[in-house]
Amino acid sequence: MHASDARPPIQGQITFLPTDDLGATDAFYQGLLGLPLVRDQGVCRIYATSAGAYLGFCDRGYAVPDTYRVVLTLLVDDVVGDFERLRAQGAEVVSAPAHSQRYAALTAFVRCPNGYLVELQRFDEPLEP
Repeated sequence: MHASDARPPIQGQITFLPTDDLGATDAFYQGLLGLPLVRDQGVCRIYATSAGAYLGFCDRGYAVPDTYRVVLTLLVDDVVGDFERLRAQGAEVVSAPAHSQRYAALTAFVRCPNGYLVELQRFDEPLEP
């Protein structure tokens, strides 16, 4: 590989999704999930999930329809505890914690006010060595 062929360094990642209700979105992502709001741009809000990784929601008057199955996966240490906390706070439960042999991970799903699935997941083996 030549120096000129090297990929430029990526400093972070933001996934932006549309919403029709920033208030309900904020109540879920900042309120229930406890994600820090790092930027409020008026029509868009950006939440930190971890170092260099963010979720952004922009008021576009619509959300991606459920039939397109948007899944936001948050990697956590305590899937069961986090799931129970969210359920106790009124999050819409889709499926309780269960181990997936296929994906070698413990997973649970809730739904955010936009209809997006939010997966809490802990892999059996870490992604990074």
